[in-house]
Amino acid sequence: MPPSSPRRLSLQQIIEGRRRAAFVGREAEIELFRRNFTLPPEDPRHRFVLHVRGNAGVGKTSLVREWQRAARESGALIASVDESAESVPEVLAAVAAQFGEQGHPLKALDRMLATYRRALHEAADRLAADNELSAGELSPGALAAAQAGLIAAGAIPVVGALAGGIDPAVVARGAGGLRAVFGGRARQQEEARLLAEPVAVLTPVFVAEVGRVADAVPWVALFLDTYERTAPLLDRWLADLLIPGRYGELPANLVLTLAGQRRLDPARWGDRGRLVADVPLGPFTEAESRQLLTERGVVAEPVVREVLRLSGGLPVLVSTLAANPGAAGEANATAVERFLAGESDPARRAAALACALPRRFDEDLVGVAAPFDVPGLYDWLHELPFVVEPHSGRSRYHGVVRAPMLRLQRTGSPQRWTEAHDRLADAFTARRDAAAEGLDPDRLWAEGPWRRATLDVLYHRLCARPRTALPDALRAGIEVCGQHPVAARHWARTLVEAGEDADSSVLRDWGRDLLTACTDHGPRPFAVLGLLLTRAELTDTDRAAALVARAWDRFRVRELEDALSDHGRAIALDPRSERAYQGRAVVLRSLRRYEEALADLDRAEEIAPAWAWVVYERGETYRRMGRPEEALTVLDRAHALDPAAAVPLGSRGLVRHRLGRHEEALDDFDRAIALWPEYAWALVRRARVRTALGDWVGALADLDRAEELTPGLAGTEGERGEVYRATRRYEEAVACYDRALDLDPSYAWAHGSRALALEALGRVPEALAGLDRALELDPAYGWARAQRERMGA
Repeated sequence: MPPSSPRRLSLQQIIEGRRRAAFVGREAEIELFRRNFTLPPEDPRHRFVLHVRGNAGVGKTSLVREWQRAARESGALIASVDESAESVPEVLAAVAAQFGEQGHPLKALDRMLATYRRALHEAADRLAADNELSAGELSPGALAAAQAGLIAAGAIPVVGALAGGIDPAVVARGAGGLRAVFGGRARQQEEARLLAEPVAVLTPVFVAEVGRVADAVPWVALFLDTYERTAPLLDRWLADLLIPGRYGELPANLVLTLAGQRRLDPARWGDRGRLVADVPLGPFTEAESRQLLTERGVVAEPVVREVLRLSGGLPVLVSTLAANPGAAGEANATAVERFLAGESDPARRAAALACALPRRFDEDLVGVAAPFDVPGLYDWLHELPFVVEPHSGRSRYHGVVRAPMLRLQRTGSPQRWTEAHDRLADAFTARRDAAAEGLDPDRLWAEGPWRRATLDVLYHRLCARPRTALPDALRAGIEVCGQHPVAARHWARTLVEAGEDADSSVLRDWGRDLLTACTDHGPRPFAVLGLLLTRAELTDTDRAAALVARAWDRFRVRELEDALSDHGRAIALDPRSERAYQGRAVVLRSLRRYEEALADLDRAEEIAPAWAWVVYERGETYRRMGRPEEALTVLDRAHALDPAAAVPLGSRGLVRHRLGRHEEALDDFDRAIALWPEYAWALVRRARVRTALGDWVGALADLDRAEELTPGLAGTEGERGEVYRATRRYEEAVACYDRALDLDPSYAWAHGSRALALEALGRVPEALAGLDRALELDPAYGWARAQRERMGA
């Protein structure tokens, strides 16, 4: 049998090998790192945290790569994270994935992260379907707590007023806080807390799992690069990891490396000085610069002196100029000419310049940025010393080199600059449109591929025409605040970067102020929208859209009067805004001002007669008003307008059930759940229908699935009690109703149904007391009053 051929090296492996061979200097820093791994953790000289810092271009990323290699040589299990991970859960997921690839999976953390991701998606779906809840199913306070908790969970900030969870002032309005909605049994409480406080729940699991795998390896090494960008989100969490008892006991063989531009915040790290090794990096010394030049074959003294003068000792520039030293004495040569002086092929030179335009690039984008016939261009670019491959994937130019390349193109030929950015914007537009296929238009900003392509479109349009493109960029901000506020920080940063690269003070100022608003005010878009409303030169239509987005934000935290005010201002600005009328109708309905809500829906439907959602809202309003026949007619029309929408089918199923048309109701719920398998609300209502049809096994199966999807809902436990009552399992029924009331003490329906189970057990005084409580909570609860009279009270 012939010997197998050796495995071919990948492009990345070849590049990494060349970089290692080319690395020179920083001997003291490398020795510091290596020596730290020779010292036992108990040694006072050992440091658990190393912080390498310095300005852009001093070689932090290159040094960190060398440190990673040294850590591997010491037998360490390593993981590296950069600015692509912008929250604690994302950092934990990245670490878990990399440990798993090295044969040390963090299984418990992986399971918890999977639960967390599922819960987040379901939370978003529940918020989207929030209007389906009838007024009696959750108290307004409990609903406020649920919505506030889910909003906070959607962003998971580690800074600002909502750090790591939900605003205590908002929760205080709820009936017992978030657990009044989600809590109950131990498992349900933990999943509720995972949504509200993901950092507090996930971190102890992470610490325990790292402790477990640390027993199997000599060292565990974690690296966080570009820390100047992620520190606002991660700094407090990392500092708290080192506090005894906060999240558990970290293994002593863990070494954390941070790489950023600024010093660590003394308010958080000042008392941990003996744990942290501060490693400031400055420019290369002349000796180090000469060493690198000698390694590259640059030894002619006039050329060496010129490189030293031009580079200022910045390693990235020394490396670049070592590869392209040019001729000595070219005093008028630009920095860019120096970067590319060693390349004689004009097509390659032009291509290298053009590929600086995208913020990050892959092989396809190289062809768009540099539409020249240059064989092997993508591979050649990766041989350039200033091309960086971050942990997140797509390659980029080092900022110190990219900035003068952009400046040269912007000032040298404004027309070519504009045309190139337009070309790239068109390419990203195609990617954005492809990513949008099959997605809900009202939730696009929550989808990563679509969002990234859209932000790149904005970046290139802004670079091409800053003032002309700014209104569209601000309009995009209104959209992101309305759909997925956590992504607003990515959007604001895009404006900052476009302002720097296009040299537009207007974009820079807007971006920085918006970024500050995002960072200071957590997941709520209130501050960002306020900034847009007070400073932006918006059209009346855009201003109305911003007010509608802010109104929904206020509605979700039950600031109902403020939400009404914003909707009213939106209508005054844009009397043709169907979304403003529809939104105000939902707020009015929650206040039981049904006739006013219907009047707003009349206007919305007049403006947008084919909009299925506004027709659905009318049907839902009739249902809550107790007008089922009218609701049914309208919901039929909503379904006809959008047969693929699950929510109108669910609402129609409930109406048909209340009209006694159980088989038709079951068909509606079956179809709704087929369209949306995670539609927990419909599963609970289908269980009610199955109970009425005598399918108790099916009813309990639906309730089990609903509880799995959204654990701890009072309505699910209440419906389970109904199934047990229908099957004369009265003790079990009372236990279910009790659990439902533990979850929401103001659940009037559960008090009433529990009373009938108690009556069947002969506990009539308790039954009457339960009916009294139901009527106290809801004086209009006619059924409870009738049952009380029937019992002779």
